[in-house]
Amino acid sequence: MGLVERFSKLQSRWSRSFPPNLARLMLLACAALWGGSYLLAKFAMEAIPPQWLMAIRMFGACMCMLALFHKHIIPNLTPKIIVPALVVGVTYWGTMVTQTTGLQTIDPGRSAFLTAAYCVLTPFVTWIVSKNQPKIINLIAGIVCLIGVGFVSLKPGGSLSLGVGDWLTIATAIIFSFNLTYLGVYAKRFDPIALTFVQFAVAGVLFFIGAIITEPAPDSGWLAPSVVASVLYLFLGATMSAQIMQNIGLAHVPASQASIIMCTESLFAVSFSALFWGERIMWSSLVGFALIFAAVLMSVIKPTKYSLHRN
Repeated sequence: MGLVERFSKLQSRWSRSFPPNLARLMLLACAALWGGSYLLAKFAMEAIPPQWLMAIRMFGACMCMLALFHKHIIPNLTPKIIVPALVVGVTYWGTMVTQTTGLQTIDPGRSAFLTAAYCVLTPFVTWIVSKNQPKIINLIAGIVCLIGVGFVSLKPGGSLSLGVGDWLTIATAIIFSFNLTYLGVYAKRFDPIALTFVQFAVAGVLFFIGAIITEPAPDSGWLAPSVVASVLYLFLGATMSAQIMQNIGLAHVPASQASIIMCTESLFAVSFSALFWGERIMWSSLVGFALIFAAVLMSVIKPTKYSLHRN
């Protein structure tokens, strides 16, 4: 049996029977990879427009997955997976197009913490999708998160201001909460690896169409070694590897627990940005980041018997 066949057999077994603690560690590694992606995406977009960058990222991940897992993916590409593919693919595309466009005008750490609001929103989206009512603590967390966003928006002099990049990143959090909720539903019904592949494929097609219509054609600047290295990290690490680990983790860890683990990406992101990008963080932003993170923690506290609507 060749290396690819052995690896495919191993991941097939892991995707269905995975120790919960190891699944949590995979989700933490996923968060670290995503945290680094803000910085490297910001760097890569100095040469490559956002939709072209994301199209390359998606298709690169698809090709790598097919090379490694084709004997596992192809049998699962049945008509039943079409609707899940469209749902998770379109929501993932919406998440990434708003995030990368917003990231053009705001710093990586700021983007990461505003995106982390998805953890607070997820219980409410789950209420819409699965009819599972959020708890009172989720409502409190939402208020705290909103106050945190207010502090993040403070400018010198005390005025409140959110730019276009900020609003796009807040939209990212909203759309991603839907993506995460649907992934949690579909990962229990369909193979997580095949679900990851079709998600990337749908998003990649949408990015490619958008790039052709709205962005300039590729040029030689895209081939600079540092740009190529950043792109390789984005699709091999932050896209393919991280998404596979997330989808396997979601199949074995409750979505609320998975959210709190994955939201640490904002801590990784702001650390990487401060260290390697030189992002300056104002005191008001620090307060806002702390409140947003506290809200995320509150949103996944073990539920009490009280919900927003008591029977």
